[in-house]
Amino acid sequence: MEIEIGRSKRARRVYAFDDIAVVPSRRTRDPEDVSVSWSIDAYQFAIPVLAAPMDSVVSPTTAIMMGQLGGVGVLDLEGLWTRHDDPEPLLAEIRRLPEAKATARLQEMYSAPIKPELVTARLAEIRAGGVTVAGALSPQRTQELYETVVAAGVDLFVIRGTTVSAEHVSQNQEPLNLKKFIYELDVPVIVGGAATYTAALHLMRTGAAGVLVGFGGGAASTTRATLGIHAPMATAVADVAGARRDYMDESGGRYVHVIADGGLGTSGDIVKAIACGADAVMLGTALARATDAPGGGFHWGAEAHHPQLPRGKRVEVGTVAPLEEILYGPAPAADGTANLVGALKRSMATTGYSDLKEFQRVEVVVAPYPVK
Repeated sequence: MEIEIGRSKRARRVYAFDDIAVVPSRRTRDPEDVSVSWSIDAYQFAIPVLAAPMDSVVSPTTAIMMGQLGGVGVLDLEGLWTRHDDPEPLLAEIRRLPEAKATARLQEMYSAPIKPELVTARLAEIRAGGVTVAGALSPQRTQELYETVVAAGVDLFVIRGTTVSAEHVSQNQEPLNLKKFIYELDVPVIVGGAATYTAALHLMRTGAAGVLVGFGGGAASTTRATLGIHAPMATAVADVAGARRDYMDESGGRYVHVIADGGLGTSGDIVKAIACGADAVMLGTALARATDAPGGGFHWGAEAHHPQLPRGKRVEVGTVAPLEEILYGPAPAADGTANLVGALKRSMATTGYSDLKEFQRVEVVVAPYPVK
């Protein structure tokens, strides 16, 4: 439905996760009978959860923990872990910084050059933990560092930015040709974010194994305030899921995974993301609340230390429980911040669905009141 903003501008009504709710059906199930397993390419995971490539969420240690708990931790290969030999003192300093000085100090820390030997060493550390190895680069750094990343033995390659386009235009530098790049790699590539049907369809045509859905939707992002850009996630996920369906027809059956990335602060948001068509979720804030997260109760993303135009900030999210309890419980409070997997399984059981693909068909309604 379009709404008239003024005589010369109309806008489509869109929805965030807070605007919708799932509806029970005629059947219920035992939560123990529900499967939340997920696979992409040849890799199988017990839970549909990726830890976002943010220094406040993923270190080599927590990447190994995520893998052992059934998910996958994606290491930011442009973060402190690949710029500094020992980032632990810097992480401790970030936690102590007064708010007024946090952005400037982050910019200083992240101005150090990326060391290819550290990229290799950090990925080797994760591989030694016996889990799936995943690392992320921005589109701007991919051409420079991808050979190092692939040589280090990465299993899943993530190209992640605030927004990633298959048709980036620049008069100053040669843009990354995603279709050629992905075709030549021997590892599955997950790329995003994308927030519209058209953008996602173009990314799917590059050969990506998965598309990240989101644009500045996280707690640490100020993209809406600085750039005026925002993509309410319920509509964005549903639109990209529609692109996946149409691309399957176009490609003769090739399935591209849709991964919600943003606006996922509670277990209810995860439930709604999958109900709207996501195959998995990439979590930042929700996992930054773990007592063993590198941020120690603080959270920030790459946008927070952009050298010219920061579009994020360091935020205090607090701590809730160890990572294992964040994922599997028991939850210390009834606020959707812990036992994320248990909540997803219970929601699926309550609405009568036994696996994630089935649950994508659950009935969704526009909620008449906001979630408190």
